[in-house]
Amino acid sequence: MVSKREILETNEMIDEALLDVRTITMGISLLDCADADCDRMNEKIYEKIVSKAKHLVRIGDEIGQEFGVSIVNKRIAITPISIVAAACQNCDYIKVAKTLDRAAKAVGVNFIGGFSALVQKGCTPSDQALIQSLPKALAETEYVCSSINVGSTKTGIDMDVVRLMGQVIKDTAELTKDKESIGCAKLVVFCNAVEDNPFMAGAFHGVGEKDCVINVGVSGPGVVKRALEKYPDADFEQMCEVIKRVSFKITRLGQLVAQEAAERLQVPFGIVDLSLAPTPAIGDSIAEIFNEMGLEYAGAPGTTAALAILNDCVKKGGIMASSSVGGLSGAFIPVSEDHGMIEAARKGYLTLEKLEAMTCVCSVGLDMIAIPGDTSANTIAGIIADEMAIGMINQKTTAVRIIPVVGKVVGDQAEFGGLLGYAPVMPVNTANNDRFINRGGRIPAPVHSFKN
Repeated sequence: MVSKREILETNEMIDEALLDVRTITMGISLLDCADADCDRMNEKIYEKIVSKAKHLVRIGDEIGQEFGVSIVNKRIAITPISIVAAACQNCDYIKVAKTLDRAAKAVGVNFIGGFSALVQKGCTPSDQALIQSLPKALAETEYVCSSINVGSTKTGIDMDVVRLMGQVIKDTAELTKDKESIGCAKLVVFCNAVEDNPFMAGAFHGVGEKDCVINVGVSGPGVVKRALEKYPDADFEQMCEVIKRVSFKITRLGQLVAQEAAERLQVPFGIVDLSLAPTPAIGDSIAEIFNEMGLEYAGAPGTTAALAILNDCVKKGGIMASSSVGGLSGAFIPVSEDHGMIEAARKGYLTLEKLEAMTCVCSVGLDMIAIPGDTSANTIAGIIADEMAIGMINQKTTAVRIIPVVGKVVGDQAEFGGLLGYAPVMPVNTANNDRFINRGGRIPAPVHSFKN
């Protein structure tokens, strides 16, 4: 039974600590939309998305008003398009992307994810065609997001695709240079991608999922910070208990919203993703949690340990609150979406190398990082390779969402707007890596992948 005290605590978290439901994401399988004819396939895709998601935004808004909690985004995740379109003869992937964009606009969602390919062990012709279409597809659509899974602990890393993605990111930046190269903000490169992630830009609906599900992502960095403020002298074990308790309460709210949305939409409930995802707003920052833990800036010695504590305690608290915790639950560290991270990067305390170290213990990886527009494709590929290796060896999801902002240099600022925020352009190591990247082939899976 929920007590009056718990209700009052939740109201306080919502009113004073910026607790919100970051997204309700509807996952939709498009496997039954496959067709040898491109036009028929596009018609099926549009009709299924609109029929399934036509009430998603309205019901999300109603639940938010009734519960008194902000539901920031309503999104759709679909089956990776390279799988859906594999049987299509002479598929026009740009046309498919525009169909997805049109469907997203019709139902009123913020983003649609799943213009994606899973190529951790190699590419099919459909995968190749989709990847080659990415720069133009992302430049000519507004709502479409893409993710490419290039590695896994079980299979290793496809370095041919890693090299290709370095160039794809460069080309995407160039085609969207009039908007601060924002097309790259809608593109994620993964290792060990999960099938039930409700967060963009990496969401897609896995082939092992039901035909349609509701996944919810809850975010509460401000709530965690506020809770820690009450225990300024706590030791590490006491601090962990505080984070676990508040994570439990946040997850309970997420499950309540998810179950209510699923019931009203007559769609099965999938998972609650308890990820501490910041926004540019003051008081809604992962870096501010580090401050409360005792670090002057994100990036100070001890930051990786602090992030490890935070990530572990969030997961421990979440799994006690729900049997359906999934996605990427933990702590995100996107630079552009966190004012504290932005400030630390601007002052030089937070570097790309430190962020890479932090990704060994956080939920995802190098996220929303602006770099000089003249960074080479192979340097970007090397950054991706490093991050994929961290995920492969540590059996965790890692990702790279990096933005070479055309025309910008170190010290400039890129403005992306909305939840994507703004970011200082950070320096990258420019030592030549061409011979390494151009070797091609596949990095084999680590020895501990052999577990059958």
